[in-house]
Amino acid sequence: MSKDKKPGFFNRLLGNLLGSKEKEPEKEAKAETEKPKPKPKAKAAAKKPAAKTKKAPAKKAPAAKKPAAKKPAAKKPAAKKPARKKPAAEDMAPAEAVAAPPAPEPQTEAEPKKTKGWFSRLRDGLSKTSGKLTENITAIFTRRKLDSEMLQELEDALIQADLGVDMAMRITQEVARGRYNTEIAPEEVRAVLGAEVAKVLEPMAQPLTLDSANRPHVILVVGVNGTGKTTTIGKLSHHFAQEGKSVVIAAGDTFRAAAIDQLQIWGERTGAPVVSGNVGADAAGLAYDALTQARERGADVLLIDTAGRLQNKADLMEELAKIVRVVKKIDESAPHSVLLVLDATTGQNAVAQAQAFQDIAGVTGIIMTKLDGTARGGILVAIAEKFALPIHAIGVGETVDDLRAFDAYDFAAAIAGAEEEIDA
Repeated sequence: MSKDKKPGFFNRLLGNLLGSKEKEPEKEAKAETEKPKPKPKAKAAAKKPAAKTKKAPAKKAPAAKKPAAKKPAAKKPAAKKPARKKPAAEDMAPAEAVAAPPAPEPQTEAEPKKTKGWFSRLRDGLSKTSGKLTENITAIFTRRKLDSEMLQELEDALIQADLGVDMAMRITQEVARGRYNTEIAPEEVRAVLGAEVAKVLEPMAQPLTLDSANRPHVILVVGVNGTGKTTTIGKLSHHFAQEGKSVVIAAGDTFRAAAIDQLQIWGERTGAPVVSGNVGADAAGLAYDALTQARERGADVLLIDTAGRLQNKADLMEELAKIVRVVKKIDESAPHSVLLVLDATTGQNAVAQAQAFQDIAGVTGIIMTKLDGTARGGILVAIAEKFALPIHAIGVGETVDDLRAFDAYDFAAAIAGAEEEIDA
């Protein structure tokens, strides 16, 4: 009885639609019987003026409108579908009703893409890393009570995710504490994973700051081939410009014409002058000229691009050391920041890169790119624990907004597969 008295929303809606269908034939029948009556009169009225006077051109217009009115009458079968929602609507009303619904739909679909938060993009970018970890952890911790064999399997899974041996042992020991020989859910293990990762990364999460005493603040960007150094420089230039800083860019990758062209485009976008030379020009000499011009302009920042070089090529690494020496001839404290751009897809090889560039150029901070294209995002944790270097920013895509200041808790939550950020 309660259902009959209070039908659900869907049933009431369906009842209204069915009721409107039943009422329609009556209204349409009346409309059809009433409309033919004035039509003969209208035809007679149209014929009489045509016989009486030649002013028919003015009166033929209504006669011409009548055929036009008949066409919508022919279209009424197609218009009857929207008429079910609005039985009393006129011929033009159904057309408006049909056109109106599609208009808001693309807006509601486009808005989520524009307003998607940074954590959501970070979580999506690290989904390959977190997905593999979640899969392995679930497979390990849904069988039996916690024992040494399960802990060994967990340690192996963490090492495979490139978190590093030390970090894997640390997490495993924390999982075992107070839980040995008891059942433990995969969610609890992932919570421990996120908490331990956050502990290691939190001291390393430091924004890239400019020293106002140094003008310009010289930033040397280094790394191996293909890590995204040139693109990162363009994005940094954009962010500095948004903060109201004046920037000069040195196109120091003189081996690639494409790198020079790319920085010219970024310079036009951000209003930053680009100092460049011919392909194959001396990179150290170009850096010297760029610093001289930046000082003359009173620029706040000088971003120096460098050619990609493998850490095991002694001659190329020596060229990088030469750039550092030449810049110091103008400003002994320069470069004030040496940013190492690492590609997350390289995995453990990134550790060797960090060591080599640290020895040659004195790396002061790290930017890690391409975290969205790999299941090896844990390498950032291993590098942070080994070198204790500041992590300034990470990249999870190609757009300017996909390079953001590093947040340890967001990263830890994303790598652990959490749905929300971890509070500090």
